Amino acid sequence: MQKKSKLLLASAVLGSIYLIYIVYYFVSKVLNASDAAEAVGSGLATALVAPHMFVLFLAVIFNWIGWAASATWSALTGAILYCVSAFLFILYTPFLVLQIIFSFMGFARLRKQKRFKPEV
Repeated sequence: MQKKSKLLLASAVLGSIYLIYIVYYFVSKVLNASDAAEAVGSGLATALVAPHMFVLFLAVIFNWIGWAASATWSALTGAILYCVSAFLFILYTPFLVLQIIFSFMGFARLRKQKRFKPEV
């Protein structure tokens, strides 16, 4: 049985927490708008951040698959998607730095572990 990557798990958990937070924040802003101008402003802000949230959602899914299946391709895809998500909304990049680092490190360790797997 192959060991699961703790770095990929940490990245997946942090990414999931951030995804839940950002979706909750923007949905609650739109739903709790007190007047029309605030609703329009919140809707525009949500529309600007929506690509960031969508790519983040994909990154989290691939990150969880990479951890659960110990799949290097999925771990690398998740790490790259975290980078794309950070690039899509640079203002929120600090919230993704740990996930990016942990995902790439988890991918590298998983790849090394699979490369040097002893034959039985």
